[in-house]
Amino acid sequence: MEAVIFDLGNVLLPFNWDIAADRFCVRTGRSRREVSDYMVTTPFLNDLSLGHMTKEEYFRIVSRDFEFDGSYEEFAVIWSDIFTTDDEMIALAAQLKGRLRRFILSNTSAIHMDFIFERYPFMHTFEGYILSHEVGLLKPDRRIYEVTLERFGLTASETVFIDDILANVEGAEAVGIHGIHHRDARRTREGLTKLGIAGI
Repeated sequence: MEAVIFDLGNVLLPFNWDIAADRFCVRTGRSRREVSDYMVTTPFLNDLSLGHMTKEEYFRIVSRDFEFDGSYEEFAVIWSDIFTTDDEMIALAAQLKGRLRRFILSNTSAIHMDFIFERYPFMHTFEGYILSHEVGLLKPDRRIYEVTLERFGLTASETVFIDDILANVEGAEAVGIHGIHHRDARRTREGLTKLGIAGI
């Protein structure tokens, strides 16, 4: 293997959407059902993740629809302060530094990534990032894996991708990348060892 590509959410940074939803309900007086239905039935979150809508546009629309009267900065913290660290996985990634090229491939948004890059210093140690809102593609779209390989000059058969969502792993495998379905650090480490990445 020459490279390992990590998903972000629930691989390196576990997250809990309920934290943001509950916080937003308290702030706006709306019910969880209203917030959840809004996210499911409107295209805005998907548009944000694809980069079809800027973070400022998303803020204005959601603030209008929920009569949120706070600043963008408050809004961003409400939606983004939902992550914790998987210290075992972060340590595993650190062990691979200098041995393999290391990248991040994530379905995400500019709101979350601004927060993550500021909050978590380890995020600045990777060689490159493919973020859905910057490339206009979402996993498991085949093209996002092809863009990753092309941008960083990677050979699929010498690259491994780690993701907690099986469909995303299968999307990578469909273009010839080795996939590991992440469930916990121990099993991910075992999967890497089977691929010949020893000593982790």
